[in-house]
Amino acid sequence: MELEKEMNVKKESPSLVGMFASPGLQFERIKGNPKIWVPLIIITILYTVGTTLMALSMDTDTLIGTGVPENQVDLILGFTKVMMAVMGLFIPIFGVLISSVIQLIIAKIANAEVTFKQLFSMNTYIMMIGAIGLLLNMAIRFGIGGNPEIYITSLAGLLNSEKAGVFGSIEVFGIWGVILTALGLHRTAQFSKGLAWTIAIAIFLLQIGFGLIGTLLQGAPKL
Repeated sequence: MELEKEMNVKKESPSLVGMFASPGLQFERIKGNPKIWVPLIIITILYTVGTTLMALSMDTDTLIGTGVPENQVDLILGFTKVMMAVMGLFIPIFGVLISSVIQLIIAKIANAEVTFKQLFSMNTYIMMIGAIGLLLNMAIRFGIGGNPEIYITSLAGLLNSEKAGVFGSIEVFGIWGVILTALGLHRTAQFSKGLAWTIAIAIFLLQIGFGLIGTLLQGAPKL
């Protein structure tokens, strides 16, 4: 009975919506039946809508606050809006691809039995959390205004900070993604719990590090 139940789980297709209610089950399904194209298309659409809302939420004050000269702000704002909207088409594929390649290299070193397709599918489904986070935050920003670079669900948003910085990296959906990455690497990629959590936390700390670098660069004196 247990073997039959396990086989049925592996045959069933994973669900993007299921990533919110039963991520562990979805990772088991991904291990036995990895899906890529349909979930990737859906997530790309969500990201494109989210980045478009982010672009529409930008105004001249946002760019002036980053040091853009006032006489160039309108031109740069228009260009930035277009580029930001287009980015939604590429963020999912490149994000999933880079993560999967790095994890596959680690898997080879750790002798974990996982394929590139399984890792790519796993990371695609994990990105569902980030896609919903982006869509929710940008919809709120579009409605109430403010700096779209600062998520409402981040510590920077909670503290009403004017810059994202390190506090902008400490965000509910981002932390959720870290937890799911650790769970996915353990369930789907068969990494040990220690290795899975080490990789997930290392990625999170890198994001905080990039946020710190961004803050330092913004605070640097202009030449």
